[in-house]
Amino acid sequence: MMSAFFSAVSGMKSQTTGLNNIANNIANVNTTGYKSQRTTFSDLLSQTIRSASGATANSGGTNPSQIGSGVGVSGTSTNMTPGSTQYTGIATDLAISGDGFFVVANGDGTYSYTREGDIGWDLAGNLMIGGKQVCGWMKKDANGNIITNGEPEPLNFYSDDYVGNKKTMAANQTSEAAYSGVLNSSKTAHGTALDNIGTVPTTPDATTSVTYYDTQGNAYNVTRNWYKCYTNNTDSNNPVTSWYYEDTCSNGTISPSSGYVQFDKSGNLTSPTTPTTQTVTPGSGVGTAPFTVKGDLSKITTGNSTSGVSATQDGYTTGTLQSFGFNANGEIIGTYNNNKTQILGQVALGTFTNPAGLEKTGNNLYKASANSGTVSYYAAGDGGTSALGTSCLEMSNVDLAQEFSNMMITQRAYQASSKVISTSDDMLQSLINMK
Repeated sequence: MMSAFFSAVSGMKSQTTGLNNIANNIANVNTTGYKSQRTTFSDLLSQTIRSASGATANSGGTNPSQIGSGVGVSGTSTNMTPGSTQYTGIATDLAISGDGFFVVANGDGTYSYTREGDIGWDLAGNLMIGGKQVCGWMKKDANGNIITNGEPEPLNFYSDDYVGNKKTMAANQTSEAAYSGVLNSSKTAHGTALDNIGTVPTTPDATTSVTYYDTQGNAYNVTRNWYKCYTNNTDSNNPVTSWYYEDTCSNGTISPSSGYVQFDKSGNLTSPTTPTTQTVTPGSGVGTAPFTVKGDLSKITTGNSTSGVSATQDGYTTGTLQSFGFNANGEIIGTYNNNKTQILGQVALGTFTNPAGLEKTGNNLYKASANSGTVSYYAAGDGGTSALGTSCLEMSNVDLAQEFSNMMITQRAYQASSKVISTSDDMLQSLINMK
């Protein structure tokens, strides 16, 4: 009878552990990237009253007769199934939809791992999750691609050992410009020959504006005025139309500052056949040397349409880092106040042979254990990892319906064990009261 007490007590203790896990799961139903845990039970050592016997020629075999001693907690297991993805609209949020963990530095040369993806940055430019530096790669190859080989390191937006200061983007001198669009063929010709505009009209037939930049990022606003010059009908099967352009430049001078372009009967450009080269000379006191710009005019046509010629160029002024975001591969895209972007680094993902063997250390962090296997590092989408969800977070994988069902079962199991104690007590009381 006394063994019933101990079996029932072990049941109550074990169910209490199970309830603790259920309570923790429910408490973390809104914890980003939380993985639910499950309690598993095993029976304790059984007392053998009679051992099994084999069959003989005169009798059959008998099974062993045993009485159990109760139940114990054999362990808790972590459910590493990915949680649902919740869109947040915040550009710095990331969600892992498959295998892998974000890698964060502990500050002592070791790493921890997390599924939490609400990423931010501090005043020093460090990429952070929950106060710990996010790790990845920053070194680039000759083509500007991030090198994802080797162990990751803490990511910093402002500087690193490879490219130095990334808080500021250096200016890029303009070297090429491209013009495209349509010059209105219905305009009246002003010149006397294909290459003679004569007196330049006061009002242009079309205007194009573009800004060039020198090595210091100083801006030179170039305005190109277009004038329909002349149409040569000498060859009626192939008339030629020319347009004259004239450039002005703020903050300096540009040379040559004018020229002619010619079009065939279909309105396609026939001259010049190669880009034109102009030299921009900075004004007095600017402090930079003259620079040349090749202007590509090949995408200009003429036709009976409202004139609209635009220009693009490859230079830009200096810029300061304003914000950052991610792509699906975990590359960090920095946006500068000069409307330019550049890749600042790439977030690393750590994978394990047995992720359920990781040890929880609090604050949504895990560390490797003897049964998790060693970590391997990959960029998102490589090594069996999935692409990252951007502007979203991974939700907890706790199933509330399942947890409430487990809680009711646990409650009844606890009540049943307590009932065994009260029943055993009643039986023991009856025994004591016998005379």
